[in-house]
Amino acid sequence: MTTDARSYLLGAGALGLVAGVWLAGFFYAPVDANQGEVYRIMFLHVPSAITAFASAFALGGYSLVGLRKRKEATLLRSRAIAEVGLLYTVLTLATGSIWGKPTWGTWWTWDARLTTTFMLALLYAGWLLLYSSMAAGIGRVKACAVLGILIAADVPIIYQSVNWWRTLHQPQSIIRKGGSTMDPAILTTLLTGIVVMIACGWVLAWLRGTNLALRDEVEKASYEQMRA
Repeated sequence: MTTDARSYLLGAGALGLVAGVWLAGFFYAPVDANQGEVYRIMFLHVPSAITAFASAFALGGYSLVGLRKRKEATLLRSRAIAEVGLLYTVLTLATGSIWGKPTWGTWWTWDARLTTTFMLALLYAGWLLLYSSMAAGIGRVKACAVLGILIAADVPIIYQSVNWWRTLHQPQSIIRKGGSTMDPAILTTLLTGIVVMIACGWVLAWLRGTNLALRDEVEKASYEQMRA
């Protein structure tokens, strides 16, 4: 089997699992006693948010490596992770707005949790703009690494925002004192969705990073050929 075929199968498998969890959220999980059917957007919203946060921590890890090694090669994977992180953060904000309209009566409010998540999207976009606007070299590696660490630092603020400030957003419902109050079927579907979505995010980042590395090799080969 060729590398391209394996990549297609890996990507299709990851997306298939996400679709399977989404279907389970519709047909396996029961109706919520308080929110009714609208709560089902949570099976996409929460896994997307957790994957966006996981991407931020992964970007922070690569940034620390970049500060130590100071090599351009570390930025390729960082860029792929930042792109995936931005994708999932935007998906988190979009699904949160869909849930917020019938629940809060508005598509958007400058709630602490929403505002800090919006800041995460801006930081991801800022990282990509910084990467594309600077010339290759140690300066770009250091600048992107510092911003990557700041992106990772935003995640604990987002998580604790519902505890630190008055907020419309519901408090933590999975990790909390006394354990989760969710129906077991809902909790199982949600946790499965989180694992599957993180795996899908890893696949997307790996495929994107591989494509970026291949493009870099082609550009270098073309440049060498032109010089020859």
